[in-house]
Amino acid sequence: MTDSLPSVDSALLPASVRNAGPEAQKLYGVALSFEQLLTQQVAKALTATLHAPGDDDSSGDSSSGSSASTSMAEQMLPTALAQGMTQAGGLGLADQLYQSLGGATAVAAPKAAGS
Repeated sequence: MTDSLPSVDSALLPASVRNAGPEAQKLYGVALSFEQLLTQQVAKALTATLHAPGDDDSSGDSSSGSSASTSMAEQMLPTALAQGMTQAGGLGLADQLYQSLGGATAVAAPKAAGS
């Protein structure tokens, strides 16, 4: 099942993870992929709320010529939003999940001044 995970750009990995070796990188990549998937699911739920209660015209009679393009945009929005957020550094959930799975605890913790 891990074959279906999107590849993670090594630039998104914290330096401590890159330095910890390939197993740590793989573990962090799984955590980052999970964060992206979770973000995508939240975005899908938010997109579903865009419709007014009477908007679900199931008769197939589309009076608006843009309904097909709107539908396509609504389908693509959650994925694009999740990918963009992940590429911008994510929400921080991946760091927490990585630590919970046994990764080094110094991923998100900054060094003290003077160390």
